[in-house]
Amino acid sequence: MVKKLNMTDEFYIQRCIELAKKALGKTYPNPLVGAVIVHNGKIIGEGFHQKAGENHAEINAINSVKNKELLPDSTIYVSLEPCAHFGKTPPCALKLREIDFKKVVIGAMDSHDKVNGKGKKILEDAKIEVVSGILEQECEELNKRFFTFHRKKRPFIILKWAQSNDGFLDKNFQPTQIGNPLSKQFVHQLRSEEHAILVGTNTALTDNPSLTTREIKGRNPIRILIDFDLKVPTDFKIFNNEAETFVSNLIKEETKKNINYIKIERENFLENLMKKLFDLQIQSVIIEGGSFTLQQFIDANIWDECIIIKNENLKLSNGTLAPKLSKTPSKTEKLRDNDVFYFNNSDFK
Repeated sequence: MVKKLNMTDEFYIQRCIELAKKALGKTYPNPLVGAVIVHNGKIIGEGFHQKAGENHAEINAINSVKNKELLPDSTIYVSLEPCAHFGKTPPCALKLREIDFKKVVIGAMDSHDKVNGKGKKILEDAKIEVVSGILEQECEELNKRFFTFHRKKRPFIILKWAQSNDGFLDKNFQPTQIGNPLSKQFVHQLRSEEHAILVGTNTALTDNPSLTTREIKGRNPIRILIDFDLKVPTDFKIFNNEAETFVSNLIKEETKKNINYIKIERENFLENLMKKLFDLQIQSVIIEGGSFTLQQFIDANIWDECIIIKNENLKLSNGTLAPKLSKTPSKTEKLRDNDVFYFNNSDFK
């Protein structure tokens, strides 16, 4: 069907996006989805997908409507094409067909091979009016992790580091506090929103990080450690029971409680690692260090976004140099004396 753009449709799809964002970091491996039900110009129901395995957005919106008799004469707005396959829940497209909504308005189509137009076709075959492509770019941005994962067959990659004003990650190669309390909270919020977090051997040995979300109330990401020769002692914080941990190495394949050793060949290591993380259904990864590991991703052009925190008042003079990234920031913001620079990679693999 030909797209119909009007402010009303855009207004309600924007509300779907706002609802969907409430579950950021909580729906993996499912996408973020919001739904709004409108009858005679009035919102009578809203919902969003809150957690994998639980009701999808459309069902939560339907369940929120007090007078179910209004549903067949209503329009349902949904930020992503309704699913058409049986997973942990039944297909939403079949439920919308069963109710016989007057109209269904879709933000972005779902490129997942299990959906990919099938949900829309179910509705159109039932003679339900379907409009798609409303605020499509915004809806795709909402699920940039999900779309990158399915289209590129790898996780969405975010590079992140903090540096001094003169471009160092530490002072004299010793752990150095660069960010302020506000930027530290910002980083922990970021961790809670992504599926996994990755560091290399040197960062684990030098900093002994736990890679959790201690500064905020949020889920801990899956931890990924690149440790070719298994040099990091098992009593280090990265091996505690606060989160699931994958240890990418050249030696063994083994699982011990929450620690999973995954063996990967050294040749074409990063590409092999991306394939392995795709197989493990990990949709997004923050690369937090160190400088060598970050530079490997930059040089291989395997990244989607980069966040650099710079302390404008800190000069370190000597230590580990920050990675080199030849890009112009897409936006900047201030967290007191810390500047945050955001970069997008339009050339990603």
